[in-house]
Amino acid sequence: MRLSLAHLAALDSAVTRFGYDRAGQASGIVHLGIGAFHRAHQAWYTDLAMAAGDRDWAITGVSLRAPTVAEQMNPQDGLYTVTERSEAGWNSRLVGAVREVLVAQGQRGAVIDRIADPATHIVSLTVTEKGYCRAADGSLDFALADAGSLYALIAEPLRRRHDAGLAGLTLLSCDNLADNGQQLARLMDEYLGRHDPGLLAWFEQACTCPSTMVDRIVPATTDADRTELAARIGLDDQAAVLTEPFSQWVIEDRFAGPRPRWHAVGAELVSDVRPYETAKLRMLNGAHSFLAYVGLAHGHTYVHEAIGNPELRPLVEALLREEAAPTIAAGAGQDLAAYATALVERFANPALNHRLIQIAMDGSQKLPQRWLETLAANQALGRACPVILQGIAAWIRHLRGVNGPVDDPRALELGAAARGSDPVAALFGRLGMVSNLWLPTEVDAAAINLLAK
Repeated sequence: MRLSLAHLAALDSAVTRFGYDRAGQASGIVHLGIGAFHRAHQAWYTDLAMAAGDRDWAITGVSLRAPTVAEQMNPQDGLYTVTERSEAGWNSRLVGAVREVLVAQGQRGAVIDRIADPATHIVSLTVTEKGYCRAADGSLDFALADAGSLYALIAEPLRRRHDAGLAGLTLLSCDNLADNGQQLARLMDEYLGRHDPGLLAWFEQACTCPSTMVDRIVPATTDADRTELAARIGLDDQAAVLTEPFSQWVIEDRFAGPRPRWHAVGAELVSDVRPYETAKLRMLNGAHSFLAYVGLAHGHTYVHEAIGNPELRPLVEALLREEAAPTIAAGAGQDLAAYATALVERFANPALNHRLIQIAMDGSQKLPQRWLETLAANQALGRACPVILQGIAAWIRHLRGVNGPVDDPRALELGAAARGSDPVAALFGRLGMVSNLWLPTEVDAAAINLLAK
């Protein structure tokens, strides 16, 4: 039987239930990009908050393009399970926070209605780096933004709220971007400045875009995972997510209106997210990308296999402790050495089955903040980053297709550059494709080109 309200009696008693009156909860959040990470992270925290007594924070999920998640969740009445998996075993929780899932391409009017609804206070986002439609210099790429993006989907209901005299919204980016809140605010300003300049002052005064740092490893759920889970919980859950026991959510405490009591269930509300965000991007994400490209080249499939390779683990340790950590100005009470130790332990979790090819996706959107900023910071201090240079060389080989098809929004042009006579100049020079951050010295470029052969 499929997980749904009608079949809850068949759910195994070992699965933790949410316990609140789900039908009595109004929807206070619209979430754009309702993938597995959101379900294992922000929706999970929201479910815990409502279970602890918070009210009216149910979530309307929005898939921006494909109907897959809607087809998984709507037949289940929005219900799904989050299973924490480790060597100690499986621990599953039934999550009831998601009320419905809309598909923007076919239900755009309904999405706009939900965002414009007076009960909505927060629009949160996990649209991945490429969803922000940034040009190489970081500005808004209007050709992409005007082709059907989050900006138009938000701008129209903001105009309706303004005209109706309603309160502004909190736009909460939960993507792996440095200063994600500031970037979202700047890009939204650019979009409104062109398409609705009369709304710009109200947006800047009535709405806020707090920065966040999100951390939880969430591998893609496989059919084998779903089959094994069904045998454990007694029901077929097509929307199931499997994750690690660890989770962290650091949020800049700057909201335009009400918010859930996320801080009461483990989230951290702070005045400055940057130290946490920088550590996550340069250490966790930077090491993940290294393991992805170098691990695939060594024939590994999963993160735990790659970190278990005696050649690769010392390199990851060096990236974390010698290349990334020294570039981070730690916040009060933030222990970067302990964080590095914890990351290696998390990577080694053999129950997680986090696929390297999943991490390898969209490298052109991820590597500037994961590697290039670390390179630039070390260059300013006169230090080299031999591990990251190896990672860049492995990424160049990946772009050539040595690990199979390349999943990147710029795969064709990047692949052509990677196969050229000087791939580093084509990819990372001052006029290169990846970022306005270039590699610091010609010595670095020569070393990478040699490694990439």
